[in-house]
Parts: sequence; C-alpha cells; structure tokens
Amino acid sequence: MENNYPAYREKHRRTHSSEHDPVKNKILIFIFFLLIISPLSAQDADMELNEEEYFEVPGVNILAFSNWYNGLFSDSKISGIEIIHHGDRTATNGDVRLHATPEQWDAIPTFSERKVDRENGRIDTYQEYPDYNFKYMVRAEAKDDGILLSVHLEEAVPETLVGKAGLNLEFIPSAYWEKTYYMDGKGDVFPLYPSSDMNKDNTGYTSPKPMATGQKLVLAPEDPKRRVTIISEDAELMLHDGRDKAQNGWFVVRSLIPEGETGKVLEWFISANAIPGWSRKPVIAHSQVGYHPNQKKVAVIELDKNATPEQTATLQKISEEGEKIDVQTGELARWGQYTRYNYFHYDFSEIREPGTYVISYAEETTAPFRIGENIYEDAWHPTNDIYFPVQMDHMLVNEAYRVWHGASHMDDALQAPVDHEHFDLYAQGPTTDTQYEPGEHIPKLNIGGWYDAGDYDIRTQTQYYVVNNLVYAYEDFNLQRDQTSVNYDAKYVDIHNPDGKADMLQQIEHGTLALIAQHRAVGHAIPGIIVPDISQYTHLGDGLTMTDNLIYDKNMDSLESDGYRSGKFDDRWAFTSKSTPLNYGSIAALAAASRVLKGYNDSLAQECLTTAKNVWKEEHAKEPDLFHHGNTTGGTLQDEELKAAVELLLATKDQKYAARITEMWPVIDSNFSSHSGRITRVLPFMKDSFKKKMRERTMAYQSELDAHYQENPFGVPIGRGGWAGNGQVIAFAMNNYLLYKAFPDLIDKEHVYKALNYIYGTHPDSSISFVSGVGTKSKKVAYGMNRADFSFIAGGIVPGVLILKPDFPENREDWPFLWGENEYVISVGSSYIYLVNAVNSLVNE
Repeated sequence: MENNYPAYREKHRRTHSSEHDPVKNKILIFIFFLLIISPLSAQDADMELNEEEYFEVPGVNILAFSNWYNGLFSDSKISGIEIIHHGDRTATNGDVRLHATPEQWDAIPTFSERKVDRENGRIDTYQEYPDYNFKYMVRAEAKDDGILLSVHLEEAVPETLVGKAGLNLEFIPSAYWEKTYYMDGKGDVFPLYPSSDMNKDNTGYTSPKPMATGQKLVLAPEDPKRRVTIISEDAELMLHDGRDKAQNGWFVVRSLIPEGETGKVLEWFISANAIPGWSRKPVIAHSQVGYHPNQKKVAVIELDKNATPEQTATLQKISEEGEKIDVQTGELARWGQYTRYNYFHYDFSEIREPGTYVISYAEETTAPFRIGENIYEDAWHPTNDIYFPVQMDHMLVNEAYRVWHGASHMDDALQAPVDHEHFDLYAQGPTTDTQYEPGEHIPKLNIGGWYDAGDYDIRTQTQYYVVNNLVYAYEDFNLQRDQTSVNYDAKYVDIHNPDGKADMLQQIEHGTLALIAQHRAVGHAIPGIIVPDISQYTHLGDGLTMTDNLIYDKNMDSLESDGYRSGKFDDRWAFTSKSTPLNYGSIAALAAASRVLKGYNDSLAQECLTTAKNVWKEEHAKEPDLFHHGNTTGGTLQDEELKAAVELLLATKDQKYAARITEMWPVIDSNFSSHSGRITRVLPFMKDSFKKKMRERTMAYQSELDAHYQENPFGVPIGRGGWAGNGQVIAFAMNNYLLYKAFPDLIDKEHVYKALNYIYGTHPDSSISFVSGVGTKSKKVAYGMNRADFSFIAGGIVPGVLILKPDFPENREDWPFLWGENEYVISVGSSYIYLVNAVNSLVNE
C-alpha cells in the first residue's frame, strides 16, 4: 500500500484555503517564509521513537504494547497502542480484537514477541489467538507528526473470524463526551450517555451499530488538547460507543481485516495534535487533611521534564476575611527524576501555628488544608461509619432516606463443582473436601462477611485480614465510637443511628461470624463464596437484585418457587478445597477475635478460641493440604502458620506457641517487613535471646527503610504491578509503627507519617486524597458498587497511583472503571483505620 498521507493532508488543507484572494495569498507567502527561516515549532515536530521505547513529540506520547492485558481480568484497558495526550492517557487497546466493542472478559490475544527498531522508528508486536490459529503482527512506525499503524498477516484471516477480527483503538469517553467529531467532513457530537442502535445476530449477541463510518475521522477538532486525526485510505473506519454494551466501555474506532489478504492488510495514519510549547502544570503534592503542628511538613512539587523550575514556594495562611497572608517563602530542594517527572521538596516544618493554609508555586495554588492538633482524630470516622456498614453482606443497609442495598445472598451457598477453575482466582480441586455434592446447598453460610470490593464475593483470605486489623485497632486504641445500629434478627443496619454498642466490635463480630460459619458448616476454612456466572459478577447496583434469596432446587422450573426454594439458578457457589495455609489464616483471626469479643459476645468468643486451638492441633497432626490457586487459598504455609501462632499465644499465653514462633525465626528474618510488627506484640512472652535477635534485625531493617528515600521522592514503597500500591504503603507504615513502639531508639516516626501523607495526597500524578470524603480534595469517582453513577462511598480507599510502563503514573478521577486504580477493597479500609489512629497516637505523645 503506497504511503500518500502527507499528500492527502496537504490536499485536504488546500480545499479549505482562499487561493484566489490576493491579500490572503500574500499573508500565506509571508507565513511560509517565516516557517522556512524559523526553527520547527512543537506542532510541526516529527514523531520520534525515544529511549523509553515509545513515540513522542512534545505534548504527545504514543505507546506501542509497553503494557499488556491483565491475565487475571483480561481487558484492563492498559495495552496495545495507547495515546498520552497533554498529560492524560486518552486512548488504549489499539490492537486486533474480535468484537467491535469488546467487553472485559472477551477474548484477548496471546503475546509472542515485541521488536523495537529504534533506527527506523518502528515497533513490531507479534501476537496470536491460539483458539483460532490466527497469528498477526501490529506495526507502529513514526511518520511525520504521527504514526502509521498497520496489521500484517502471513496467512489470511481464518474464515471463522472474517467480519469479526478488526483493528480497534479505544478512546476514553470522559475525555470526549460533549465534544464533536467529524467523519469525512460530516460533524456530530459524542454523546454523554450511550444510545446507539443495536445489532443482534442469529446467536442473540448484541452489539452497537457504528455512530459514523468513513475514511477520515477527526476527534474533538475544537479542542487542541484532545484533537486526534485517524486516516484510512482503503479500509472503512467505524466509530462505536462501547458503553451501549457495558458501562465500562469506551468509544471504539475500528476497521475490519479484509478477507483473503496477506502481508500488510490494513493501515491507519494516527496524528494527535500537540500544542506548541505545552508543558504539564505543576502538581503541589501535599496532605489534603493537613498536618499536626509537631509534624515534619514537606510538600513535593512535581514538574514536567521540560519545565523550568521556580526557586521557591510560598505558604499562605487564609484569614477569616479570605485574605491570603504570606507566612513563609522557602527554597526548593531538588530531589531528581522519578518516572517521567522532576521532583522538588518544599519544607515548611517550622510553621506550627494552627490555622488554614495554602501553598503557592508559580501559577498554582493548592486547596486549603489545616495545621492543627486534632486533624487525625476523626479522619477514620467515614471508613468506620459509612464504608464498612455499606459493605456488610447478608444485611439490609439503610442511611437516612437511602437504602444502600437489601439483605442479599440469604440463599448462600451451593457447593462448587469439582475440577473447576473459576474467574477472579477461585478454583475447586478434584474433590469437594466436604460432605456435600457439587450443586448441593451448604446451609448456614448466609451470615456475616463483607462484600470484598466493588463486586459481591466473600473472599476468606481478605475477611480474616480485615478481622485481624480491626482487632488490633480496637485493642491498641480502644475505639468505642458508636454511630451505627446493627440488628441481626431483622438483618438490618442503620447508619447514623447509635445503638449503645461499639461499632468496631460489631464489625469484628460480623467478619468473625462469616469465618466461624465455614468451620461450623464444613469443618475448615474455605477459599470463599462467589457468584457462578460472569453476568452476575459484572452486576452494578443493589446486591439483593442478583438473587431471589431462595435456595436453588434443580427439580423446579426456572420460574417455580415454594417461597423457600426456587428453580432459579442464581445462588452463589462455595469453593471449599482444603488449604492448610488458609486454615491457619482463618484461626489467626478467630483467636484474635476471641480476645475482644470476650465480654461482648462470650459464646462466640469461646467458640472462636476453641475452634482455633482444635484446628492448630489437627493441622499439626497430619500432612498439610497444599491446594493453591491465586490469592484465595492463603499465603505461604509458613507465613500463615506464624500468624496463627502469634494470635494463639496472645489469646492463651501458652508457651507451646512461643516455642513454635522461636523455631520459625528464619521465616521472620526472611520476610521481616511483613512479620516484624506482628512479632513485637509477643515480645513480652519470648525469651531474651529472641528479643535480642529482634533488636539486631530491626537495626538492619533501618537501611531498608532509608532505601525508599532513594527510590522515589515520597519515601514509601510504590508498587509497579497491575494493582496500585496503597495497601502496600499502609501495611509498610503499620509495621513501622509497631517497630517504633518496640524500639523507639531505632525507628523514626517519619516512616509512619510519610505513608499517611502519601494516602492523603503527597503522591505522584495529583494531590488528591485517596480516601473518599476525607481531606479537602478527595476521590469522588471510584470503583465501588455505585460506580456506574460516577460516585463514591465515603471512607472507601482506592488502590491509588498505577505506574504504567515504562514511566506514566496515573489515577483517573473522571473514570471509575479502572479497577487497578480506583476499586475500593475492605482490606485497605481496615488497615487505614489502624494507621490513622497510630499516627494520631504518635503526634500526641
């Protein structure tokens, strides 16, 4: 296929010129002369393949398979050809796909090889769909101010994929809705809400019809920050609205791969407009909650790599009349480059006077934040008062005039089928490991537990982590707050309605009931409970509407019911394969819960402790069950056993558990950053030789902490996986807090403070608080059960900043469906409650 794109664009420009106007002709000649003698502007700069192996002109980056589809959740919107347009990632998934608007769980290709040819400005990526014996190569090649994107085949597209396989490129709706587009000169507007005409094929599969078709598409011509042009000389371009198929869909540009052709079978030219001289605005990363007067106070200034830094920043106090009064102007300390940005520190620790402040740097000014002695006292309240009650399964949850959800899943649960690998990392082994047959109802599992995240499963590994954290928070900080009414007889929770009982104890009880129910029902911990069908898993809204709450009876018609059972196959499945690590993790939480439930629910406390001791004894009398799958069957055998030994020692004071902990020193030593905080709790019960080992190992740990200050300007461990790292950051701080309490002469409090500051806004990409409803500017668009409403749940904590390879930090506030950045999970909520109270105790020492 001959390359005529520059000629095509020049021809297009000429058709809109005024070539017969003499005055305008003279002006055009003069402009042309200036262009000849002037340096090339940013707008006219050629696209180049840089050392980070993506294409770049100032203001525009085009990635070519720098990132890959997520193997667990298939399409996570971080793969293929991607456009980072004036600092925002606006397009993704430029690749061959088998549907016009692929859903998250639709087929994705298998990656084979990525070849980078920097000399010729080209990246070739080889992939295949093995189920169809379909192999192809996608080539991205720098050309003028854009790239040529082409698909190459050695063998023609298989007959079964003719009319299905096509080159797709997806554009995020939040960047384009209410903007215009032109297809072959005909204009229209991107819709705020999807309303396309739908096709239905002979199998019943529905898909949206194109909003427009043609050879040249211009997106957002009126917006220089978002204008993108796609030209296809031969293949037809089709513009679809993927939200008609799924709420998390994007706008999709697509061309079908032609039948019977090989070689270069399809080619687009893609050009994203670059604003001349554009530079990303500075980010003044700081705590949106504020600072205690005694704390070190350091803002982190994030700058575009091409920006010229200012020398100073200014702290201003806001008066009652609204006047901004300069309090301190300080020199910036250069930290260096991290990812694609340059960073500077602004230290205003000397300012201790309580009040409301802002920070100004260059033309940017932050939102107001406080300096005050009580700023952390209530920062955990939304998580306690709102988020955890909303996540409570098997209960109707009411808040004033609003019902968050009904009492769902009262039909829990059916025995999962054997030899079955499910979605979301659940699997059942070759036997049920219970007295129940596949598909048979397991009674008494319909109590307690929290929705794990934005979906509706009860993942045991998460449940016991949460119970442990809440127990620690209650024990260490005596959290007696009471703002929620919980009535198990009525299956009713009422937010903002005190009932005379500590909310923390009620939440511990709720999680414990779900854990002990497993031991009651089948005699051991189980991986978890989850819906059987993907259509239920993607459910948005009230969990009650997922099921009829009636136990499934296979002998009934799908519409038949006797008021107790029904023929509707909508019950969740219980995955029940035995796992010794999971059993240990479960009894660790049961032993911990027994300590605080004593005096609150004595019978449950005694049952938990008895169960924990019996399971410990049983597991040590046999070979371990090591069925393992994903993150639903517990951690490593030794890690989970160590947790159980610690909690049983704390609950019983029995020295046999102390002896086992001593034997497991190599486990502690090798994973010190995870276990050391927990181990400090049992030091009073350990021998002096063990205490000495802990102190010496803590001294060595200091260098590991200091290393984080060399890794990034925020001084905390920032993960690089497909799930952002707020949970890791908080766990890091919890561990450091407990080590500080044990060895205050060895651990600096800053290793605790920095982590909470990070959660509250001192992080890359923006300065938003990752705790919804906490801090001046906080997450208001997140991946909770109400994500389709582009809303939030107060007190929920999102995963945070996702570092996309090779160098792009991202956390979008305008698109909730990026689960790796924005999905609330109960595990982080529980550890956050602990950390806030830990910091509050430190600043008030």
